[in-house]
Parts: sequence; C-alpha cells; structure tokens
Amino acid sequence: MAEVKVALVTAGGSGMGAAAARRLAADGFAVGILSSSGKGEALAAELGGLGVTGSNQSNDDLQRLVDAATARWGRIDVLVNSAGHGPRGPVLDLTDEDWHRGLDVYLMNVIRPTRLVAPVMVAQKGGAIINISTFAAFEPDPAFPTSGVFRAGLAAYAKLFADKYAADNVRMNNVLPGFIDSLPVRQERLPAIPMGRYGHVEEVAATVAFLSSPGGGYITGQNIRVDGGITRSV
Repeated sequence: MAEVKVALVTAGGSGMGAAAARRLAADGFAVGILSSSGKGEALAAELGGLGVTGSNQSNDDLQRLVDAATARWGRIDVLVNSAGHGPRGPVLDLTDEDWHRGLDVYLMNVIRPTRLVAPVMVAQKGGAIINISTFAAFEPDPAFPTSGVFRAGLAAYAKLFADKYAADNVRMNNVLPGFIDSLPVRQERLPAIPMGRYGHVEEVAATVAFLSSPGGGYITGQNIRVDGGITRSV
C-alpha cells in the first residue's frame, strides 16, 4: 500500500485556503486544516482529515496542528500558508500597532509554521511549502499597504529558505493571486485585468496543487503570478 501524502493548510477555513485544501484532498492528500473560525474543522471532517481551531499567529495552535498530523500520519509533505486580511489605510495614517499587525498577518504567518514543519520535511528528505501572497508584492498597491510591504519581505524569506533547503529536497514557492472571487467582484477593478474577470479560487488551488506535485518538483524560490495578467497605472 502506498504511503499516504499529507498536506497542512493554515487559515484554511474559507477562501483560497479552503479551495486549496479541497483540491489537495481530491488529489489524494490527507489534509490537516487550521482556522480560527471553526470552519476548518468542519471542512477537515468533510474531507476525512483533521482540523484544529486556532490562529496562525499562535505558536501553540500551530504546534497542535503539527503534532496532531505527525501523530496520525507520521509525516508532512505539503504546507500551504494562507492568510487573513491586515490593516489598510493611507500609508502615513497606519499606526505602529497596524504595522505590527500586518507583520503578523502577512509574514509571520509563514515563518511560524515553517519553523515547525521544515524539520519534519528535512528529516524525511522531501516537502513543499506554498505561500499564498499577492500580485502587489513587487508593485505595491496603496489600497493594500501592509500586504505589499510584508509580502515583499516574504519573497526575500522564500528565496533564503529555498536556497538553504533545496539540497534536502524541501522547496518553498509563493503564489501571487490577483483579484479572486473569494471576495465580491468590484466592477471598477476589471479594466486593470487583461483577462477582464476575477480569478476563481479553484485556479489558485490548481496552482498550489501543481507546486505540490512531482510536476513542480524542480521549482523552488519562485513567485508565481495567478492574476489574469493584471496591470496597474504607475
């Protein structure tokens, strides 16, 4: 009997995280899901996996997820780091607290679980970490200031990690979604999208699935856009 492959998804109760969990389960992965709302536990039960209600800003909650997965399945092959929404507003109006909150939401949400999961992957000589980032990581959008700043930092972190652990066959890549239908469609945004539509959560999930698969096995340290060719005025 083939050994089960295991994927963990943080902030996976809804939106792109939930879509990634569904796709990975459909591809044969056992899934563990962390979410703060309780929706992750319900989705995990539906998918025959395990769910933990907790925050990706809590090392203790993340440890519970990792411990539960390794106790049940003995390995972790994929980690998908999704995120909630950080502070927004004019750049000079953001407080110190806002910036620290953005750091937690958009960068530490990757660093914390990676510290816990990467040693497991190194020991088993293989694994893939996929971080859901943003199209505005390199050309920041004033509508999403904390996201742009800290996800630019995430690109640097991913490259540092990828270079360090490539020899252990442990990979890290970032997926950069544009405007996705996990949020209501705003018609004024459509002219900036060459494809003329919002992306579907399933399209982001399919990219995550590819990066988790043998087909993505030679890709690491990359930032992969899933944005409909989005352009913005500068």
